[in-house]
Amino acid sequence: MDYRNGKIAQQILELQNEDGTWGNEFHSFAIPTNKRPLTTEQALRRLKYLGFTIEDVPIRKAVDCMVSCLRGERRIDNYWEKTLDWDLFTKLMLSTWVKIFEPDNELALDFAKHWANIIEKAFAGGEYNHEVYRNAYMEEFYQNAKGSREVDFISFYQMNLLQGLLTKEAEGRMLDYVISNPAGIYYIYGKPINELPKDFASVETSRYLAAVDILSDYPSAKEKLGFVVEWLEMNKDENEQWDLGTKAKDNVYFPLSDSWRTAEYRKADCTEKISKILKKLKSND
Repeated sequence: MDYRNGKIAQQILELQNEDGTWGNEFHSFAIPTNKRPLTTEQALRRLKYLGFTIEDVPIRKAVDCMVSCLRGERRIDNYWEKTLDWDLFTKLMLSTWVKIFEPDNELALDFAKHWANIIEKAFAGGEYNHEVYRNAYMEEFYQNAKGSREVDFISFYQMNLLQGLLTKEAEGRMLDYVISNPAGIYYIYGKPINELPKDFASVETSRYLAAVDILSDYPSAKEKLGFVVEWLEMNKDENEQWDLGTKAKDNVYFPLSDSWRTAEYRKADCTEKISKILKKLKSND
């Protein structure tokens, strides 16, 4: 189903600034509210799940703006966090979003390859070595990892940025490490991926699936996430559909349809999203 012409999408597009951004800040994954305008990240995430691609003018404008920032031609905003190397973290954020919509972008790939080099070295011994990670970080970025999002690489950004750039061995070792991480994937899901949500019809499952969706873009995920496939197959109804329930409507990942007033649209949304994940996890190499 094409959700790009729906009411939800149009409401987001109407808030886009002339330069391709949204609101006054780029960074935030918090749930949007009526009183707080969308940040650029919130808008991009929502539009991605509604089916927008680089072929759509609003996304092209946003990516062009982010690329301009990566070139140093402008700043994305005036926001700053002292606990991080904010310039480097901003480059991480921008490169990730550019690569999500334009995987072959040279600027984003150049930055992503630095992270791939770090991860390759950190797992070269067969398992994760934090000391090697920190030394590799210094070699790639000429400074020590400063903030928690740099010291701990398991976040939305690195998990998207590293896709397609690791050797099979390093990718498999990293996925094992990520899937068993007690803290989950930062910004996305705060529990271990290898522990399934207790209640299938829940907002927790929606967020769990968001994490699985990111990992499913790694070729090794088909082997590593077989237990998720079995769990999803067990939870479809007699009509071959899935239903995450009304509480899954958090205005982040759901809804996709303009209304969930009837279970029909809710089930259609849930089924479409889960079917896409299963397709990736079941696909042939």
